[in-house]
Amino acid sequence: MAKRSRTKARDTETIPGEVGPRQPCPCGSGRRYKACHGAPGGAPDVFVGRPFQGLPSECDVVALRELVPAATAPLTLKDGVGDGRPVQLCSLLPMAAPAMVRDSGQIWLGLQVQHNFGDPARDLGAVLLKALESEPGIVGLTDAPGEGPRLQDLVEGDSLDVTVHDGFDYWIADVDDKESMAAALEQANTAASPTARLASVEAAYWTNVGSKEHLRWVMPEPENELLDALARLHAAGKDVVAEGSRFVGMFRAHGLLAPVWDLPVGTGAAVLEEPAARFAADLAEALADTSDLTAEQRAARSGLANRQVTIR
Repeated sequence: MAKRSRTKARDTETIPGEVGPRQPCPCGSGRRYKACHGAPGGAPDVFVGRPFQGLPSECDVVALRELVPAATAPLTLKDGVGDGRPVQLCSLLPMAAPAMVRDSGQIWLGLQVQHNFGDPARDLGAVLLKALESEPGIVGLTDAPGEGPRLQDLVEGDSLDVTVHDGFDYWIADVDDKESMAAALEQANTAASPTARLASVEAAYWTNVGSKEHLRWVMPEPENELLDALARLHAAGKDVVAEGSRFVGMFRAHGLLAPVWDLPVGTGAAVLEEPAARFAADLAEALADTSDLTAEQRAARSGLANRQVTIR
């Protein structure tokens, strides 16, 4: 019988060659084995590592799904889809609904939802098609959608016009009876951290969580290349985006990395515009550098790689 060993993470005992429950799943999902193929019933039948690739403003879509409390962006349907019906992508809808058909006929698609059938873009495509055939009200999925078009197959355009809201008042902007939703709206608004999208760069969001402020910036570059470039900047002291800021690590979400900076309380979003643009220029230069990393840069890269948190 093979000798058993115990991991530092206090995993249950594993046989060498097997995957421990707290280790990354071999499927490449970025999740721990116990939350993926090691979960009861196994992982979802479909897993797409970068589900929003090919959508307009992919990085913003990831941010709206995982980081931004209240934001909207209009979608443009392709010719032959929906006969020109207006569609709005929303970070969050009431009761985390997947979609709503408004009395006006406009369709709202929610990104922050309860279900996860393995491919969020496929789920969004299925919900959109269902909403196009539905009467006003909430539209959702109770089962995996199966085969069919993904959201990328149904919309067009190169970029999204994202509007970040102070709260969720957009939920009732077109509703006559606003009083009936006042309590729910107040509760939702209380939980929404103030957030702003920077104008000088793409998919970078400042937020104030009370005790701290953060800059969270979703980036489209492949992970290994981005880590090399960030390590070069970190070693050179070029990863500061405001006085007193500190580059603390990264989220990994839907196949992309989102570097995170801690900011002193009171920093605000406006002062980040110029340094963020400068950082973007420095990052582009570092990404173009294909030379081997120095010992200092390799140490920086190792530290950065250990400061990643996988969301999806």
